[in-house]
Amino acid sequence: ITYPLTVNLQGLAGVRDVRSSSALGFSMINIIFQDKIDPYFARTRVLERLNLASGFLPEGVVPVLGPDATGVGQVFWYTVEGPYDGGTLHSLQDWFIKYQLNSVSGVAEVASIGGWVRQYQIDVDPIKLRAYNIPLRTVIEGVQRNNTNVGAKVIEASDQEMAVRGIGLIRSTADLENIVLTVTAGTPVYIRNVANVHLGPEFRRGVLDKDGKDVVGGVVVIRNGANAQEVITGVKAKLAALEPGLPKGVHIVPFYDRSTLILHAVNTLKSALLEEIVLVTLAHVIFLWHFRSILIVTLPLPLAVAGSFLFMHYADISSNIMSLGGIAIAIGVLVDAGIVMTENVLRHAEQYYEEHGEYKSAIGQITLEAAKLVGRPIFFAMTIIILAFVPVFALTGMEGKMFHPLAFTKTFAMVCSTLIAVTLVPVLCTFLIRGKLHREDANPVMHGLRTIYKPVLRWALKHRIMTLSTAVVIFASALWLATTIGSEFMPPLDEETALFMPIADPSISLTKATEILRWQDKIIAQDPLVESVVGKIGRAESAIDPAPVNMTETVINFKPKDTWPGGTTKETILQRLDEKLRLPGVTNIWTQPIRNRIDMLSTGIRTQVGVKVFGNDLATIEQKETEIERALRPVPGVADLYSERITG
Repeated sequence: ITYPLTVNLQGLAGVRDVRSSSALGFSMINIIFQDKIDPYFARTRVLERLNLASGFLPEGVVPVLGPDATGVGQVFWYTVEGPYDGGTLHSLQDWFIKYQLNSVSGVAEVASIGGWVRQYQIDVDPIKLRAYNIPLRTVIEGVQRNNTNVGAKVIEASDQEMAVRGIGLIRSTADLENIVLTVTAGTPVYIRNVANVHLGPEFRRGVLDKDGKDVVGGVVVIRNGANAQEVITGVKAKLAALEPGLPKGVHIVPFYDRSTLILHAVNTLKSALLEEIVLVTLAHVIFLWHFRSILIVTLPLPLAVAGSFLFMHYADISSNIMSLGGIAIAIGVLVDAGIVMTENVLRHAEQYYEEHGEYKSAIGQITLEAAKLVGRPIFFAMTIIILAFVPVFALTGMEGKMFHPLAFTKTFAMVCSTLIAVTLVPVLCTFLIRGKLHREDANPVMHGLRTIYKPVLRWALKHRIMTLSTAVVIFASALWLATTIGSEFMPPLDEETALFMPIADPSISLTKATEILRWQDKIIAQDPLVESVVGKIGRAESAIDPAPVNMTETVINFKPKDTWPGGTTKETILQRLDEKLRLPGVTNIWTQPIRNRIDMLSTGIRTQVGVKVFGNDLATIEQKETEIERALRPVPGVADLYSERITG
């Protein structure tokens, strides 16, 4: 199934790469298109090719296109808890909660995980089949014939039209037991005569565990391009509306909510903006001794940030970690142009005051002359800072998609700051520069700094060769040190949630994997700084979750950091847990939910660093993998290492 589909999908227009994997009862194909290809155009082409592929696939195999979402679209996880068995709770999730959440704007899919799907199971007794001389095919066909509704158009009677239909859907085990298979000597043979009929769980490849119990849960996946914060807010509102209608004792409990991270990013931007305003205010009070000018240089800060969001709206850039990070980076230089303009106006006003004894009547002309003097330098200086991000705009692929929002928002903020500095700031100067002006020499802080700086400057000018040599040595040393600094694709991001992914032997059974999961979750939950822990084995009922049974994903939520003992970090907690959770034959991987998804999307590997081996012989590939594993184990900095075994 996997191979012919992969070969046929490779020929689509704009396809850059096709990755496929096969597992028990599941085939996963990832198609990576070029950046210029529109996602909906790509989905249309894939659907057309899948329709053509149905002709050469085995009977009963229906390939399904995944949801209109990205690999990092899993923004909200929850459990359905109550005094019912896993089958009942799973039915509640599948037939009630899931469809209600799908109606929320921006939701692409709600996938179920945990519990089991209830089904009618017929355990046929082969000895009885032989005794009645009934083949197994007769049992299958008998069930199929007796599990259908039939329409028979209408009949007219007494000037009325009545629909005729036959209701034959199976509604209970008794309906199955009473299906007639054949007649022997005038006596009907029912299914109950040759088989045992009962309700049972469907074969499953996924388990969700919480507090040592098998629970049912759901994963909310947002549509590509949707606003995550708005979608999560809508999901929470829908869950609150659903709660009164749930069976008695049933509750929906979230255990992963990305809106917390989003709000943290927004609050970081607010904090950076507030800190910048405070610092600018203090700098003006200390160095300029002119309180009204504080408003001149602080007002452009919120205006430049607001202007950035206006540009983001028209450029169709959403507020996310990277775009907000670009504004946060720019905040440090947003006031520079305004400070230069304001300081120059103040200096010209002081000079005019010394010559004429007053400056109020000529403040407009003074501001104009000062603005002409520094307007062009400000413009070109800010332009140079903006051009420094041109290499970021040149990035392509995943790197470009990730860092372009940061570069755009930083550029937007710088452009707004520059425009405000050469337009609004001079106007504010004409209104707010009033009252007594203090000479620079009268400021004790400036006087002290100049006292220190003058002898240093004289020495540097007197010993020019020594000064230049020192600068060259420092520059060369910095270049050498730069080569020793580690590098990585993504800047470190604390998602405030940890993801524990132990990898066991590929042949491990679901029962044993569940036993290990519950032991591990129990150990993690005992840590005093862990607030909640929920573990998943295998895959959810979704096309974007191909996890095998030997891979566990445990979401760990920590208590607020202000309750942690002094000196405790997230790394120390994970290191402490890792030492307690080590098992023979199990490799521990510690990551974060978003980071893990990005790693798997970019390379198809679950960890940050990996090695792929290509070849035609599987035995040779596995041998080389083992050799590479032995060679990499002693490398400094390698915490966990494993080689994926080939099975099947």
